[in-house]
Amino acid sequence: MAFYRKTIPSSAPRDYAAWEAAGLRWLAQATPAGGVRVVEVLEVGERHLNLERFAPCQPTPAQAEDFGRALAATHGAGAGAYGMSPQGWTGPGFLGPADDPLPLPLDPTPSWGIFFGEHRIRHTVRLGRTRGLWDGSAGGVFEAVADRLGDGEFDDNQPPARLHGDLWSGNVLWTQAGAVLIDPAAHGGHRETDLAMLALFGAPHLERIIAAYAEASPLADGWRERVALHQLHPVMLHAVLFGGGYVDHAAAIARQYA
Repeated sequence: MAFYRKTIPSSAPRDYAAWEAAGLRWLAQATPAGGVRVVEVLEVGERHLNLERFAPCQPTPAQAEDFGRALAATHGAGAGAYGMSPQGWTGPGFLGPADDPLPLPLDPTPSWGIFFGEHRIRHTVRLGRTRGLWDGSAGGVFEAVADRLGDGEFDDNQPPARLHGDLWSGNVLWTQAGAVLIDPAAHGGHRETDLAMLALFGAPHLERIIAAYAEASPLADGWRERVALHQLHPVMLHAVLFGGGYVDHAAAIARQYA
């Protein structure tokens, strides 16, 4: 089988390849039951992954709809708890570019609000402060959002979903056979987080993806009003990594929910 070798930069943690492989394999467990196809892991080395190779193409509207239905099935495969790590992995994961990944807390948590508030929002505020962001009172708006999350205001009794965890459009590889998932930060979380990530930087035929998803697995009332809330963590992460306009963008989102 022809394969693609993904080289892991020497600056990445030594177990970065193993982390990514664990996520891919965990997501792939949902594929036989209708979940999205996931790139196959052929070999895991300390500084490389050998992966199944695909020829990319432009997606059709029908493929986008198939992806939406399949993503609902992947999420429906579930996780043991919010914040649960993928099977075969223990400890924190990583999120961000492979040459500068940031730690991603993975701690089973009793509710989504507590998980997202503590292990995503407050955690990323602390990361930002180590790089000179959100010092002093500037971080107060994020703390206010985390407080509301922890109080359960945004919980909707959805069970933990099996998330890709970094589902921007660049991590959906379109092939003649349909969508294939690559480069996850997989964990147990809220399914709206993956959908919000697809919307953050745009995805081809996004409305068809969402409509097909909702037909297969109806979304809770008010989900559109929560899209930016679910986007807050990745925007904060971009602020930590890249600075610039992401810093103000993150604060503007937080003010909507503080």
